[in-house]
Amino acid sequence: MVKLSEIQSALGRIRKSIYISPCTRSEPFSDLTGNSVYLKLENRQRTGAYKERGALNKLLSLSAEELSRGVIAASAGNHAQAVAYQAAKLGVAAKIVMPLATPLIKVSATRGYGAEVVLYGANYDEAYQEAIRRSEEEHLTFVHAFDDEAVIAGQGTLGLELLEQISDLEAVVVPIGGGGLISGMGCALKETNPRIRVVGVQPARLPSVKVALSEGAPVTLPSAVTIADGIAVRRVGERTFPLVQRYVDEIVTVEEEEIANAILLLLEREKVLAEGAGAAAVAALVNHRIAMTGKRVVAIVSGGNIDVTLLARIIERGLVKDGRLVRLRVHLPDYPGALHRLTGILAQHRANIVETSYDRAYHNVNLGDTAIDITMETRGPDHIAQLISALGANGYAQERIL
Repeated sequence: MVKLSEIQSALGRIRKSIYISPCTRSEPFSDLTGNSVYLKLENRQRTGAYKERGALNKLLSLSAEELSRGVIAASAGNHAQAVAYQAAKLGVAAKIVMPLATPLIKVSATRGYGAEVVLYGANYDEAYQEAIRRSEEEHLTFVHAFDDEAVIAGQGTLGLELLEQISDLEAVVVPIGGGGLISGMGCALKETNPRIRVVGVQPARLPSVKVALSEGAPVTLPSAVTIADGIAVRRVGERTFPLVQRYVDEIVTVEEEEIANAILLLLEREKVLAEGAGAAAVAALVNHRIAMTGKRVVAIVSGGNIDVTLLARIIERGLVKDGRLVRLRVHLPDYPGALHRLTGILAQHRANIVETSYDRAYHNVNLGDTAIDITMETRGPDHIAQLISALGANGYAQERIL
């Protein structure tokens, strides 16, 4: 089991090569939660996530002979890039096995950091098995994403950093996948100050650590898709689990919509770009999943490697949820000037039309009439109610499309 002394040694080993990420107070999230909330911005690391800490500590823990043979890892995301980047800086050959379905942008980023990428398997489990096979066949050192003592100690350095940055720290909220980050941080924090509360956050769709704690042993959950793909781990690590049992006070879960909303809130309120896993801790705080008020609490923004197309969908969906984007289906007579009259009413009420779509054959449209779907930017739910009321007062039948 990892000890505080090992985490302290890891910090001394990697400190010159790892960015000391900022930990700043967030006024918006403090107001929303009733706590004094600080954001630890690990998304600012060179590869966009905290994973560099554990990867580098593992590499620096290897012998010269092991380094000369090279290393191998299995990952579809942040761990892949962390190993590739840190290995390249040390002049060590790195091979990363990634599932066949890994997005091209992640494959390109990993290659860009200097690693050889092997695409194999339909999912992470198959890629992992192939990496293990190759490590034995090619005599490469396998660098596990979380279930390795050197990796755990490296991730735990984040906890020691927090103790230096925030005086009178009372609680830390941490995203959990396989448990590497929270087990290392939990040891660093609790062994230094047992009064600090350590809370883990998992996606409700894949609460592998929460289930393991209730069962008293690691459990393998069925596969599930979650927006927090960085913590979508089906089974907690064998090495991380006893550390979680010993040092973590509570584990809570968050829903997909809550994570998506947290991504949008971080972007809008703090100008911070977070991936799903990186926003999980904020989602737990904002949605009051943790019974905590008036505390000095840090939320770990663990990573910011989010696909831009997914981000675009999250933003659009968030605007709909907040009532700042609405789509109405309006029935109107199909003659010249009908649309002009309709748009005049919308303009009078200061709605900005961003998209329209006509249909004469569907949606129970009468002969001689048409239905038009209008997507508009609005000021919020009250503004939408005003638009619907105005359209009804002018004789337009309409319905809101969700």
